[in-house]
Amino acid sequence: MRDSSFSALFGALSNELRMSTVANNLANANTTAYKKDKIAFHDTFQRFAHDYLGDAKPYLRDKDLWPRANVMARPRLSDQQIDFTQGSLQQTGNQLDMAISGDGFFKVQIGDEQLLTRAGNFVVDAEGTLMTPEGNPVIGGGGPVNIPPTSRVVVDGSGGIIVDGALVARMDVVTVSDLNELEKVGKNCYRLRSGSTADEIPAEDCTVEQGYLEKGNVEVVTEMVAMIETQRSFEAYSKVIKGDSELDTKLLTQVGRAT
Repeated sequence: MRDSSFSALFGALSNELRMSTVANNLANANTTAYKKDKIAFHDTFQRFAHDYLGDAKPYLRDKDLWPRANVMARPRLSDQQIDFTQGSLQQTGNQLDMAISGDGFFKVQIGDEQLLTRAGNFVVDAEGTLMTPEGNPVIGGGGPVNIPPTSRVVVDGSGGIIVDGALVARMDVVTVSDLNELEKVGKNCYRLRSGSTADEIPAEDCTVEQGYLEKGNVEVVTEMVAMIETQRSFEAYSKVIKGDSELDTKLLTQVGRAT
């Protein structure tokens, strides 16, 4: 296979991944507190063995001992990260809707694991347990947050829940020392990657806003432009692969027949 075909193949596969990322961002544009994914690519150079050799020592011979360095660029996925840019806050008036302004997360219990989320569209069950719409309890003080059902609830800026003038619970509002160490685990939740050296720490530079929800940080127009760009790039790489295939066919049929 030609080197151009290899490069085009890697480019096409990279753009296929980029298209999947863009499509997922667009599909979650209206998801509460959704954080978009972003990816980057770079050229990886394929080197020959003699490219790593040192000086040819021209003072000992008049010609270079080794050929000149020859490298070939191959596009690769360089990095994939979550964009934790703050989304705009939308007022709902619902006393159980909460948004975090700043770097911070609510903690929720899913199975045996406590995960982080920015989505604060909470509900209360018949027993008074504060939970997500999927039925996962919100954590406060290391355990589920319970409030009297049908009560008028006031939430202060630090996540304290006040009922009839008395503090009945306080939600755990935390962050991590390095946001780049977080990974998505579904259901709009995050956790630290396995083996990460980042730590979970109290969130001090944030405020809980009651009666608001954070909107996703996806810019639809920007993502649509990225989708068109990705599609055009994929088509260009496909044409390179097709052109190389046609040249190989001619080489086998016409040149081979002439000899």
